[in-house]
Amino acid sequence: MKKDLYYMQRALDEAGAAYREGEIPVGAVVVCRDRIIARAHNLTETLNDVTAHAEMQAITMAAGELGGKYLQDCTLYVTVEPCVMCAGAIGWAQFRRIVYGCPDEKRGYHLYAPKALHPRADVTYGVMGEECKALMRRFFQERR
Repeated sequence: MKKDLYYMQRALDEAGAAYREGEIPVGAVVVCRDRIIARAHNLTETLNDVTAHAEMQAITMAAGELGGKYLQDCTLYVTVEPCVMCAGAIGWAQFRRIVYGCPDEKRGYHLYAPKALHPRADVTYGVMGEECKALMRRFFQERR
């Protein structure tokens, strides 16, 4: 649990960077053998690309770092529950562990595609959930 808090804080740092850039504040890190191999945050506005979610960016970076598309020895930490698109990519990358902060009650994969992740994937949620949710709420309140 202590490691989960540490790595989720790093993902939350990425979400903070997204917030400062005017992006929806979602951050992600990929950890392999107790080492962060990828850090990313949403870049959909910056890149004008609806697929540039934090998870997608982190998966691409991690695959490049490891030199392969399968990330079964890795854990993905993300501040908000992945959407269906990201859950599909996480499943194809064969992550065995996914840790997320707060649920996404409107677009989260649980609602639309609960079997999108790899069948052997272990999911932990709620790690720093209140902090992750608070950042999202603040972002959207400021824009309304």
